[in-house]
Order: sequence, then structure tokens, then C-alpha cells
Amino acid sequence: MADGREGRKEGVDPRMLELLACPLTKGPLTWDPQRGELISRVAKLAYPVRDGIPIMLPSEARTISAEDMLSPPPRLSGPS
Repeated sequence: MADGREGRKEGVDPRMLELLACPLTKGPLTWDPQRGELISRVAKLAYPVRDGIPIMLPSEARTISAEDMLSPPPRLSGPS
């Protein structure tokens, strides 16, 4: 039985991304389409997006590994 953590990896509306901020640092977030997460590089947290809904709870976020921090930030792709 699924516990609700297995959401579809949907895109995030670029307009919504401009409005969202990390709840801990109030800093910007970047979209990682490969993992379906919103990344806060300052807080070193990745917030999940489930069924197109960002889960902006620090208790639901995963800590970003040092390996993830070394990779370049993901780019948001969308209409210009």
C-alpha cells in the first residue's frame, strides 16, 4: 500500500516558482525536474512536489548531500 509519498513527477508552473520561497531561509528555490523537487541550496534541503503540489514543510524535505551540492543548479525550462 502506498503511503502518499510516491507522487507523480510533474512540472512546476514557472509563475508559482517565482512566488515560492524556502520556509526556513526565505531564499529562492530551483526546480529539479529529474527528482521532482524544489531545491533550497542555502538550507541544503529538497522539498518534494507530489501531484503538482509543493510540500513546503521542513519535516518533509530531504537533506541535500554534498554530492548534490557540487552539481550545478538545475535550470527551469519552460516557455519564454
